[in-house]
Parts: sequence; structure tokens; C-alpha cells
Amino acid sequence: MNSVSADPVELTDLHPSRDDLLGDVLAGLSGTPKRLPSKYFYDRRGSELFEEITRQPEYYLTRVELALLEAECTHIAAVVGPRAHVVEYGSGSGRKTRLLLDALQDPVAYTPVEISRSALVGSVERLDREFGPVQMLPVLGDFTQPVPLPEPEREARRVLVFFPGSTLGNLTHTESVRLLTAMRETMGPRGAALIGIDLQKSPVLIEAAYNDAAGVTAAFTLNLLVRLNRELGANFDLDAFRHRAVYLPETGRIETFIDSQRAQTVTVQGKAFEFAAGEAMQVEYSHKYTDEGFSALAARAGLAVVQGWNDPKDWFGLRLLQPA
Repeated sequence: MNSVSADPVELTDLHPSRDDLLGDVLAGLSGTPKRLPSKYFYDRRGSELFEEITRQPEYYLTRVELALLEAECTHIAAVVGPRAHVVEYGSGSGRKTRLLLDALQDPVAYTPVEISRSALVGSVERLDREFGPVQMLPVLGDFTQPVPLPEPEREARRVLVFFPGSTLGNLTHTESVRLLTAMRETMGPRGAALIGIDLQKSPVLIEAAYNDAAGVTAAFTLNLLVRLNRELGANFDLDAFRHRAVYLPETGRIETFIDSQRAQTVTVQGKAFEFAAGEAMQVEYSHKYTDEGFSALAARAGLAVVQGWNDPKDWFGLRLLQPA
């Protein structure tokens, strides 16, 4: 498709307010252990750094998933059927979206739900130029919360939720079930969801992906503190904190921390938080799945895996879910 849309794209703005950010940060720093929500990684600089992460040699996830989509998009489109309203949670750069929209038969509309305004606008502008007949209905918001969908001008035969990148793995299992349940409600009884999942494999391979030699992931993690300093008037000293990511085979997940390098006090909006030397602040999970574990997770949300595709090495998978 190469048509150009003549109509301006209308953005639905449900973006979290500064009060949401402040409340989440104060609650997280008041807990034991301290935590910060990973969804706040994605300001403009965070989104840029994440795109840079996806190009690091150690970070296999994006590279393998893109190749898998290229290989299987025709089969996926045949299962999904025509006139889908594609709803993507976390649009990012739109590289994977382009492959999906290009393969689907007569997609009606595309609704990316993205927390980063710059990432959302940039992605939609590029896709709108390329897929003019597909109505662009972007939503600036937090996809971990229920999101009301804009109504497309043309009636869709089904909603297809697209959630690539193994982003589901960044949530706890309880949070994942909550999100999948909301996803089931969004897609409706005739809808479906195409979800990317990172599969369990060599711990050495997994851990290297979150500790790249160039230090881009470390910069991405610490950029969260830069954001809090800028937007909340916090006084995190970046030289006094370090990125650390470790894979725990017993839980099947990467856990990412920001470690305090010394005893120190950090203030956020005048509220003081004490850090001990070596104290770890948890900022992200990245779950790796087995087929049995993922199917059980989906079932808890009233969803069933109806089809799946893996890359040749079984490193990464795409799973199509429908209401059970």
C-alpha cells in the first residue's frame, strides 16, 4: 500500500498526568524493597535508547521476532481474516506493525496505545503515509489500564490486539492476568490477540541481552532517574547508582535493578528516601516462557492459545489467543 491519507490523524490523549507519575514513584520508593514502574522508562530519550538496544548484537529479541513475522505473516493473516481493527499495545518504532498491516487483508483501522508521545506520533506519521486506506486512531495512554477504543469509520469484522516484543513478560504474573483479561474485553467475543513471547533458553544468552557490552541498556535504565530529576524535581545522583540485570532460572525471568553505590539520601518533591550502600531498587521483570506456562497464564484470563509460531531455534514465539 502506498496511498497517502488526506485527513489529519486525530490523537486520543489519555496520557498519565504528573500526579500519576508522582504517586507511583512515591509509593514505590516507600516500599520494601524499593521499586520503580518500568512503564516510565519511555520518555523521548528512553524510547530512543530502547530503539538503540534493539540493534545491539546481544539483544536477539527484536531481530528474531522480526524474522519470525516476515516468515509467518501470510499464515497469520489467513488465520486472522479480513477487515481487522488492529490495536497495538506499545507501538514503538512501528517496524513490526508495518509487516503485520502489509500482510493483513483490507485492515480497517490501526490503534496504537503508547505512553511515549514522541514514539507514538513518529510511528503513526510514518505508517499513515504508507498505509493511507487504514484509518489511524492513536491513543496516548497507559495500556496496562483499560483503554476505550476509538470507533473506526468502517466496520471491522474483528479486533486484533497486537502485543509484540515480549512486553507481557515485563509484568508480574498477576499483572499479566489482569492485562490479558482487559485485552479479552477489548477484543470482544470474536476478537483475537497476537502476542510475542520470549522462550526459555540458555541463561547466558538471556542475561547477555540485558547487559550489552556497549552499555546502552544501562543508560536506558538510568535514564529513568534522569526523568524523575527533570519532571519531579528529584535529586538522584547518577554516578551513585548502577544498572544490574540477572537471570533467575528458578523463576524463569530477568530481574533488573538500580543499585545504590553508597549510603545516600534522595529527595522527591521534598520527601526524603534513605538508600543503604548496595541497596537494590527493582525496576523491571522480563519473564521467559514455556508453552505450558504461557497457556496456563492465558487460561487464567479466559483466553486460549489457538495457534503458535516459533523461530527455527525456538528462541522466540508468536501466539494467537482467542476467548476460551
